[in-house]
Amino acid sequence: MNQDRPGELRGTTALPFATAGRRPSHARRSARDASGRSTFEDMNDDTPRPDTPETQTASHDPDFPERLLKFMRTGWADRPLPVSRRAEADRYAERRARLSTAFPGETLVIPTGTEKVRANDTDHRFRPGSDFVWLTGEHDPDSVLIMRPTGSGHEATLYVRPRSPRDTDEFFRDRRYGELWIGRRHTLAEKASELDVATAPYADLPAALADCAPARTRVLRGLDTGVDTAVARYDASEPGARDKELAWTISELKLVKDEWEIAQLRDAVDATVRGFEDAARVLPGDRPVSERLVEGVFGLRARHDGNDVGYSSIVGSGANATILHWIRNDGAITPGDLLLCDMGVENRHLYTADVTRTLPVSGRFSPAQRRVYEIVLAAQQAGVDAVKPGLKWEDLALTINRVLAEGLAELGLLPCSVDEALDKQSTVYRRWTLHGFGHMLGIDVHDCANARSEHYRKGAIDEGYVFTVEPGLYFQPEDDLVPAELRGIGIRIEDDVLCTDAGALNLSEALPRQPDEVEAWLAAQREAGPRLPG
Repeated sequence: MNQDRPGELRGTTALPFATAGRRPSHARRSARDASGRSTFEDMNDDTPRPDTPETQTASHDPDFPERLLKFMRTGWADRPLPVSRRAEADRYAERRARLSTAFPGETLVIPTGTEKVRANDTDHRFRPGSDFVWLTGEHDPDSVLIMRPTGSGHEATLYVRPRSPRDTDEFFRDRRYGELWIGRRHTLAEKASELDVATAPYADLPAALADCAPARTRVLRGLDTGVDTAVARYDASEPGARDKELAWTISELKLVKDEWEIAQLRDAVDATVRGFEDAARVLPGDRPVSERLVEGVFGLRARHDGNDVGYSSIVGSGANATILHWIRNDGAITPGDLLLCDMGVENRHLYTADVTRTLPVSGRFSPAQRRVYEIVLAAQQAGVDAVKPGLKWEDLALTINRVLAEGLAELGLLPCSVDEALDKQSTVYRRWTLHGFGHMLGIDVHDCANARSEHYRKGAIDEGYVFTVEPGLYFQPEDDLVPAELRGIGIRIEDDVLCTDAGALNLSEALPRQPDEVEAWLAAQREAGPRLPG
């Protein structure tokens, strides 16, 4: 389970494809003395320069006097980056080839997306579009992949913002794209060498999109408003159908994970296990602390061992554990309560884990807490045991939900029989378990989200699928239909499993689930004491 990061599209430029201001190309090089240091010869040159468009600056940025501008434009060495072809480049090319086969003779446009505003002129840390990065491996914002048809398939070109040129002021004046502000980008040649794909400057993108015939072009929409606007939709019948087909085709290509992807998911899960251990080691059992302590400690591990958290961490103590997407994490973790932690590390290739454990803060489950916990654990284990190639998703859901419903009946909560509660026209058991049993996992925490229902929720599990199994029970503190001793208890147990020909392989089994083992693990982590990554 997860909660996506917030954010809204940046709206700071009037044109969809704004470029930074350029200074005149005739600007003189600096003279140098015998030591190689630049002299002030150009600083005294008062030759008028034509006006140039403003670079992207902010109200608090200092002014640039003309003498400083002239000085900043001189004396810079050109040092190329030592880049080499990435080992995984063949995988990206193979994925593009599979996509090409699905759309012969059509142009495909896949953007990564733009940076999102956090507040005023500050952005959220950029995370590339999942489908885009799955096809390219490119992580920079604004980039766009265009695949044009050829006689034998498609020719791919990656449109990216190259290194800030030295014949413009962008590299030192532009706070959004300037090299001295955000770091050095690759040149086009460096990017092409690293990813083994043809590259073109982002400035050429508007012309490239204008050359796309709408009737023979499909766009992955909703990621970049500039791209969406530049290529008109064209559908003979259902509006948006052609572009939706591109989206679901990519999702369905991602359903089965290959060995490299499974290794990435293992890497993410292993880092997540370490993050849970870190959090448990700082969790006192004798005094309240903030939920944000756990969130922060886990986040440290995620940034150190991976790219980031795969989604906003859910850290809910006591009644907060009954709120499915509790991401405020501003409550107190109090001894005697249960602590629900739904957290996952996204690794450096952007594959994410998604694991939930529910811990007794005092170190021991109370009888009521243990009774509910064992129902949820039994439901999860029944689901894990049932996993096999060819099993329908709906049958897996029914297996898990039946155990939950039977447990609710044993607690005296169901207003009808178990079979009646499970009937599709009823499902009253869901009052205490609103979410589904799990979801696909991969380069997105909710991977393959655009797949057609007949290949996902209404379809069957296949070998190579990786997904979560995460039943839960949640008794709201104001629910008058449950006994007082159960109110405010929320429990979810979630693991990441791989479907193999022999059944389910639990990738996150290193974190214990049995209640006695959970208590022993928590005690051992506390005994070991706090640690820093590294």
